Amino acid sequence: MSELSLTALGSLPNRLVRLYAGLALYGVGVALQIESGLGGSPWDVFHQGLSIHLGLSVGTWIILVGALVMLLWIPLRQRPGVGTISNVVFLGLFADAAMWLAPAPDPLAARWAFLLSGVVATAAATALYIGAGLGPGPRDGLMTGLVRLGLSVRAARTLIELTVLAAGWLLGGTVGVGTVVFALAVGFLTQFFMPRMSFTRPAARS
Repeated sequence: MSELSLTALGSLPNRLVRLYAGLALYGVGVALQIESGLGGSPWDVFHQGLSIHLGLSVGTWIILVGALVMLLWIPLRQRPGVGTISNVVFLGLFADAAMWLAPAPDPLAARWAFLLSGVVATAAATALYIGAGLGPGPRDGLMTGLVRLGLSVRAARTLIELTVLAAGWLLGGTVGVGTVVFALAVGFLTQFFMPRMSFTRPAARS
């Protein structure tokens, strides 16, 4: 077997490790932000609101909403990848497990520690997940689908985020300072982590 094909075979396990490590870390980030009680990302406010208003765990709603969002991919002509399916199936499980292992703290300092750690974890997880290159998450795919219809990235992202944030708030999800911190910090932190977590194949030996 050629060296090129060996390199290609070796890269897939690495990418899968990055994918599932990213999903697990993202679940931890979601859990820490929600358990802080200071407000989370717009999607997490929405998932939390559904959990409060309709029952079931936050992680279960992450899975159900992800599956429903994927249905919107059909008219948008988006194609899922391994990462997309894995996101739908596993992210909610990781989030529920992390919330069970890390119950909400009482001291305000601890709640802030949860919030900030959650935002950093989410950004690092996003860099890992994107770096795997195995398909976008269902929510990211919705945004890129809207962009293909003619909306700008900013308009599509803003429309989606404000819609789910408003719906989550109306359902009783926690909107607070953490929501603002997430909005201001996650983009910068993700950009910081991306080059540091990029996948580079080892150089071929001569």
